[in-house]
Amino acid sequence: MKFSSSSCLAVFASLLAAGAAQAADVRLMTGPQGGVWVPLGGQLKDIWEKAVPGLAVQSLPGAGIANVRAIEENKAEIGFGNSISTVDGLAGNAPFPKKHTNICNIATLYPQYYQMVVPANAGINSVKDLKGKNITTQPRGNTGELITGQLLKVNGLSYSDVKVSFVSYTDSVQQMQDGQASAFSLGTAIPAGAVMDLASSRDIKLLDLSGDLEGMKKLNPGYTLVTVPKGTYPKQDADVKVIGYATHLVASCKLPADQIYAMTKAIADNVPALAATSKAVANLNVADMAQDVGVPFHPGAAKFYKEKGVTVATN
Repeated sequence: MKFSSSSCLAVFASLLAAGAAQAADVRLMTGPQGGVWVPLGGQLKDIWEKAVPGLAVQSLPGAGIANVRAIEENKAEIGFGNSISTVDGLAGNAPFPKKHTNICNIATLYPQYYQMVVPANAGINSVKDLKGKNITTQPRGNTGELITGQLLKVNGLSYSDVKVSFVSYTDSVQQMQDGQASAFSLGTAIPAGAVMDLASSRDIKLLDLSGDLEGMKKLNPGYTLVTVPKGTYPKQDADVKVIGYATHLVASCKLPADQIYAMTKAIADNVPALAATSKAVANLNVADMAQDVGVPFHPGAAKFYKEKGVTVATN
């Protein structure tokens, strides 16, 4: 049998193409520049490419809602998300135009804390006590503002029952310092710099929101209860339970189970490397990763957790 040089080149090219097809190319949506999701994404890229032979990860900027949309529309395969907005995507709630059916959870990474701050001597002990009072929260459309509206609703109130300012953290602190507001709500990590600034000028306290969790979960099963440990803020002498949600990783449900298994295991095996990028994940463990935030797990991730003794829900 004889082969021409051109036919040999054609065969060689086809073999190269076949090899290239075996090397997966995964697009990872992170967050906006300046946020922690970008460096965390870079760290995950390095970890995953070392752990999964042939895997190539392309890290792209994004945002929680945009990332879920991108995976649903096959514009990305993996992305960071906020649990409550991801749950809205699955349900087809605004701002998502329809139910998103191709979104599977990989791992919960760290909690976010919704905090309601009031003056220590204001006599405000629950959200119901805010009726008729001035409060501040973030501009409309922000996660913290969304939660504030829902928290009022759970307590039989609405924005019409309070006098609310939709402003920045800085303006909220100023209004609290000047006595123009009786409560300041925000959703962020702890300790929150804005709350620390406020606590430096007047005595404050965090409202315990544990009694509101059941009602909040009815609005969105992605909500959890998290603890602000005593001593997080000046003169905070006891733990305080507040409403929480999670930063987590989601993926296309179409990705191979063995690939997601390997990627999930790589996260668990490389927590110190991730913690070097963000202290928020310093204490991450398998049980935390498998936390139920209302988003079904990818079968590959579920297999890993099952091997570690944790059973999770899948699609």
